[in-house]
This record gives sequence, C-alpha cells and structure tokens, in this order.
Amino acid sequence: MSNRRPEQATAEAEAFLAANPDIENVHIVLTSINGVCRGKSLRRSEVERLYREGRLIAGSILGLDITGADVVETGLVWDDGDADRLLRPIPGTLVRAPWLTPPTGQVLVAPSELDGSPHPADPRRVLARVIDRFAEMKLTPVIAIELEFYLLDRESALAGKARPPALPKTGYRPHQMQAYDLSDLEDLSPVIADIYHACDVQGLPAETVLSEYSPAQFEIVLRHRADAIRAADEAVMYKRLVKGVASKHGYEATFMAKPYTDLSGSGMHIHISLADESGTNVFAAEDPAGTPMMRHAIGGLIAAMAESVGIFAPNANSYRRFRGNSYAPISPCWGINNRTVSVRVPAGPAESRHIEHRVAGADANPYLAAAAALAAVHHGITAKLDPGKPVVGNGYAIKREPLPSNWYTAMDLTERSRFLRDYFGERFMEIYCAIKRAEQDRFFSQVTELDFAWYLRTA
Repeated sequence: MSNRRPEQATAEAEAFLAANPDIENVHIVLTSINGVCRGKSLRRSEVERLYREGRLIAGSILGLDITGADVVETGLVWDDGDADRLLRPIPGTLVRAPWLTPPTGQVLVAPSELDGSPHPADPRRVLARVIDRFAEMKLTPVIAIELEFYLLDRESALAGKARPPALPKTGYRPHQMQAYDLSDLEDLSPVIADIYHACDVQGLPAETVLSEYSPAQFEIVLRHRADAIRAADEAVMYKRLVKGVASKHGYEATFMAKPYTDLSGSGMHIHISLADESGTNVFAAEDPAGTPMMRHAIGGLIAAMAESVGIFAPNANSYRRFRGNSYAPISPCWGINNRTVSVRVPAGPAESRHIEHRVAGADANPYLAAAAALAAVHHGITAKLDPGKPVVGNGYAIKREPLPSNWYTAMDLTERSRFLRDYFGERFMEIYCAIKRAEQDRFFSQVTELDFAWYLRTA
C-alpha cells in the first residue's frame, strides 16, 4: 500500500533499468490467496508504464483455487463479468531474478479496484489491516519467518513419487534422518551457494542454513524485520527464489507440508516480538516467561489457534503433518525452550525475548499466516488473556483438546470464526472459504491409487 506519487514510483523503475542494462524481461508477481505466485512477463520497454499506470488483470485471477481453476462461488468470475482489476508494483521489490535466462527481473504487485481502493481478496492487505491495530497501540510487530523445504529428485517428484536427490558432488542419495548433517550441506554447497547469491542480489536477509531432521530437508533463516509486511514479502520472494535455483540445478524444491509419509513435515515458524515507540522490545524480561504483555500475547495465540488452523494448514496435505512426536504441534499449548509445543519461548538473552509460533506449515500463505498469528497476539493483549502454565517436558503427552486434525473440521471452525472475520474482513473470509470449500470438493472427489490398494479386493 504505497502513497508514493507516480513520478516517485517511476524513479524506482528508471533507476533499476539504468543499473541493469542487460535486463530483457520483468515478471510481475501477484501472490494469490493460496500463496501461489501468478502474473505476467513484461518486456523491458513496458516496465516504466507499469509504474506510471499499473497493469490490468482479469479479476477472476483473484478467485482461483490452488490448481488454477475458477471458483465461481467467490463472486469474482461471472457475477461481475470477470471485470478487470488493477495491479500496482510494491515498492522495494523490483529486483533481478538471477536464476532466469535471458536476464530477467521481478517485482511483486498488489491488486486494487480500478479506483485504487484495496481489493478484498488481497492477502497482503489483510496483514496490513492487522498491523494497523497495533499502530493504534503505538506498537510495532517485529517478525521473522522461517521456512523448511525439501529438495527432491525431479523425475521422481514429477511422477508423484518423492525421493531425495542424488547429491551433486558424490552421487550419494541420502535416505537416513541426519539432523544438522554437515555432509549434506557440503555435498549440496553449489545449490546453497546459488541460493545465498540470489538472496544477496534480491536483498533478502538470509542467514544460517541447516540440514533439517530428514534427508535433503533444509532451512535457511531469514533475519527478523521491524516491518511485518516486508518480512512476508521476503518470504514470498524467498520461496520463489529457492524453487527457481533448485530447478536451475535439476532438482525440485517443495514447500508442501508433508511430501513423505514416514518423514518430518515442513513448517513455517513465525517469530514474534513487539517494539514500542523507542524501539524497545516490550517482551524483554530476565524471566524466561517474558513480561505480562508477552504472556497475554501467548494467551491470545492459544485461544485463537483452533479456529485459525484453516489458515495455518490451508491444504489437504497440510493435515498429514500433524502427528505426535513429529516436531509439529497437535494441541494448543506453550512452553519455554520446548519444541514439543505449538507456541515456544526460545532460550536467549532478556533483550531477545520473543515468541515462536510453530503451527503453520510451509505451504501456508506467509501474509495470512503472519496476519492470523499477529491478530491472535493483538486479541490476547487487548483482552488480557491468561495462557495458563507452560508445558514442562513432553507436550505430546499432555492431555488437552487437540487441534483440528482434518481439513473439513478445521475449515468449519475457520468459516464460523468471528475472530477472523473481525481481523481479516467479512468479504475476504467469504472469498477464502469459498475457494477452500471448492478445493475440498474437488480433492475428495478424486479416486486415487490408494483407493484401489485398500478397497479393490477387500470391499
């Protein structure tokens, strides 16, 4: 949401093109409700016009399901004649995409109505609505978004049979769980080096890389930002970047929540603190449980968690990740320095005190996952909610009401949630739920190989 004058916006395009005389095309990248990047490829000569006038796009694009099919129930297809909407560039996101040839740039765009008013299906605008609530309290959310992903053998993945890739330096195909394995990092150093290079080119704050719990599963930490919208922009750019670089090296990178039945899922961990007008962390305390405000924030996260699972776990595959003793949470609980809970307070010095929200899968839309978590934090603080006592020991062994374990139950709660409609907006929730209901119907109407394996001879 930019208030910049057209000449200011055009100056950004002019500076980029002058600094990158070899650029031939620029991809405009629209993040859909599902987190899918859709858009167009512009010729170099069209870029300045994009910044002056915006770019028209069919409004039905904002109501597609994850497969790209129209969802007429959104009211964005036939009801308004598939009317055009306007795309505007997001300041600071015009960068090179170094994995693409010929030399190509990319820019994130946000949709609006033709009169410039926000479009209700824009997930970035949903996050902005939530942040506005904190501005009224003179508080600024500080967040970091951590995303786990798998590298897969391309041929197997495209055939629907995921398996780890052969490592480029040795040809070895990892198959064992080797958390924090340096050998995998060393063998895949050409890929990782290219990811870091692309992050540097795009200005993404990529830091530590680690080999996760399962073979060819990785996480590269993105540094926290005192601009939650920018942090979510960077998460979107990072996912696209990782997929692009992996493809350049002959692999498939996937952020799906659970690509393997018997291995760990991939999560999106959202780290949250709040800064006051002086930039001081209002959660900072020598007590590992944080300040009263932090405990109220945790209380909000616990209270709103079940009805928000339809946002944190937006797809059928998302629910395969929620299993006991899996490092994915199964109930709304919190703990200090404890990875068996859904809301963790990490160890660290007092000034770094913050919350790690561990529910969302890597397949969630970063804007919406951050918005849902921050909305719950705001709700907890304003209502002064008590989170109860922290879990000590194994959170999976604690008896409490579980989180929704299937897509239908989760979406029932999300669709009825007054909390989400308040923070996200009525019209957005109508569109979101219409898309998810259409996806459910299509997904569960398919007859799969498993149907035959289980029922062909037994039914």
